[in-house]
Amino acid sequence: MITKDKTTEIFCMADDFCKFFDAMMAKYTLKPTGKRKYHRSSTMSKAEVMLIMILFHTSGYRCFKHFYLEKVCKHLRHLFPNVVSYNRLVELERDVAVPLTLFIKKVLLGKFTGISFVDSTPLRVCKNVRIVFSVLRIGE
Repeated sequence: MITKDKTTEIFCMADDFCKFFDAMMAKYTLKPTGKRKYHRSSTMSKAEVMLIMILFHTSGYRCFKHFYLEKVCKHLRHLFPNVVSYNRLVELERDVAVPLTLFIKKVLLGKFTGISFVDSTPLRVCKNVRIVFSVLRIGE
């Protein structure tokens, strides 16, 4: 698990990024015309939701629901004083998906060196009896 100081540092970076991202989105996106959509404001900021998702991926938990209910709501309450219900958090994740992806790519990742696909699944090339005969013979 990440220390409290590192968590605070990541939150500050995420909060600055969210403010910049929201300003750019407001500047360069089209404004909706006609009917207004209902927008329910949240007690948690986008940076807090992003931080919870980052903490989940660095923790050893496999289930996000258990991580949120057991770790965040009980043990990390001092870092997240305005926690919302799990269902509401899942709704907020939708709004944070694009900013989180850009934040991780632009801020948290190191220098990009390429794309790597790692798969440790062994591939059977031939039957076990034929392994001896399928050796690559160089120089014959």
